[in-house]
Amino acid sequence: MAFIDYYKILGISKNATEAEIKKAYRKLARKYHPDLNPNDKVAEKKFKEINEANEVLSNPENRKKYDAYGEHWQHAEAYEAAKQQQQKQGQGQRQTYYQSSGNFSKDDFSDFFESMFGQDRDSRSGRNVKFRGQDFNAELQLDLKDVYTTHKRTLTVNNKNIRITIPAGVENGQIIKIKGHGGKGINGGPNGDLYIQFAITNTSKFKRDKDNLYTTIDLDLYKAMLGGELTIDTFDGKVKLNIKPETKNGTQVKLKGKGFPRYKKEGQFGDLYITYAIKLPENLSEKEKTLFKELSKLR
Repeated sequence: MAFIDYYKILGISKNATEAEIKKAYRKLARKYHPDLNPNDKVAEKKFKEINEANEVLSNPENRKKYDAYGEHWQHAEAYEAAKQQQQKQGQGQRQTYYQSSGNFSKDDFSDFFESMFGQDRDSRSGRNVKFRGQDFNAELQLDLKDVYTTHKRTLTVNNKNIRITIPAGVENGQIIKIKGHGGKGINGGPNGDLYIQFAITNTSKFKRDKDNLYTTIDLDLYKAMLGGELTIDTFDGKVKLNIKPETKNGTQVKLKGKGFPRYKKEGQFGDLYITYAIKLPENLSEKEKTLFKELSKLR
């Protein structure tokens, strides 16, 4: 396997912080995203490389293994186990591959791994050593409206397309596990898992707090004083509100069941809370000013 410099792919130094890694990944992911570069094979390849680099470097444990073992980072546990096994067996034939410090040269990794877990392995130990595949981590960026309903989406992870179902109501920062879609197991071992973290942006006029939604709507002075009907937008359509006479500024009303869907609870929703912001009339005509003066005298 050719060495892949994940730091170079993301354009960061080896001393980059987690925040710098995340920032670099998001910037490049937006730039090379397939939706923004349709039918662009170069951009598609670059996007896959960026995701692969992020999966490794954004995970502290994976990053530590990568820094130590390079392109063989997924087999770090196997190397360590093999080294310990060989030391116990007292075999000196392969000891030239490492020093007491445990440092390997890149060219030695593949040969060493093959000798310990390939054809020579069975003759040495008489049994197969199975290792679980590496877990993968990915970030999926969605808008709030995308998670209002359950839907399916195809992800590309390590050059593989994975079709997943995204339940309605997932929250920003939530992590879900897709079993068996991580790295391939070694010597017949089980595959690792895929962990997807959701990064949800909100471009709507609603503020979300778990299952509840909050919004502020303008209410003109006349309707606030006299009452009436007002049509507003909710997440799933329009509704009519009955405004009570003499409604005060800052009054909050609740629309039951008009909030956000509850995660994995089909048909259950939170509530929508509406706060009225009364707007005073501007640019009054002379007649309007006269009428307001007469009203003030009556009060």
